[in-house]
Amino acid sequence: MSFSVTINIKREFETSCTPDKVFELLADVPRSASHFPKVDQLVDLGDNTFRWEMEKIGIGGYTLQQTIYASRYTADVATRKVSWTPVQSVGNAIVSGEWTITPKGRGTTVALNTKGDLTVDFPSFLEFIISPLVVMEFTGMIERYLVNLKESFSTL
Repeated sequence: MSFSVTINIKREFETSCTPDKVFELLADVPRSASHFPKVDQLVDLGDNTFRWEMEKIGIGGYTLQQTIYASRYTADVATRKVSWTPVQSVGNAIVSGEWTITPKGRGTTVALNTKGDLTVDFPSFLEFIISPLVVMEFTGMIERYLVNLKESFSTL
């Protein structure tokens, strides 16, 4: 029997990069995704919809299943927001969220707000052990993603 793990992440950082350049990078899903760790494959499904196929997660000597999900992306130049909504019935996760890009002085404040629900194929009695490890793994990947983006923004 499987169980669901919910991951909510809100992060904010500042960069000296201009809001337009930040928006340009984040609105380009394949370019932005190239900064995300442990992506096995990003599949363009058309209509600005992408299926994410992540590398299998290993915790200790055990391997969890591969996380797969699809989201449809919209980018609004006027508000400098990039958002994504889940595509139902694709993979074992549902992921939604948004980037908010705000001018600040000579740079930009970048805010990420994302939520994911991942179905984990382990017996439900292991939920109290596995859930925190899954949250830790995905939080670590988001943190690495943000570091990678900050490095790219510093060179734009």
